[in-house]
Amino acid sequence: MSVNGQYTESISLSDSLIIRNISALYSSISSEIDSNNAIIIDIPEHAEADLSFIQLIESARRHAKAQGKSIALSSPATGQILKVLEGAGFIEAFNPDDAKFWLHKEVTP
Repeated sequence: MSVNGQYTESISLSDSLIIRNISALYSSISSEIDSNNAIIIDIPEHAEADLSFIQLIESARRHAKAQGKSIALSSPATGQILKVLEGAGFIEAFNPDDAKFWLHKEVTP
């Protein structure tokens, strides 16, 4: 996986990625975006997640891109993350960048 930028930071998240913890997750992720050119997010395989987490990550992706920075996942979405993406209709609406980010799939147009 390649990420752009001189400074890359890896963030390991807790296994509770739900609305109750979204404020702390937001603070952690935004701080890393502000301090680094690229961040890699490590999501535990059995993490509990809800739609608020997906929305936070999508917002962080847009924020980082607007600043010329990048975000990547250390591994493709699985488990609860994948179920939330499917249930909310995200996967059907993925563009190639979304598929590459969330699923680590290269999509040819």
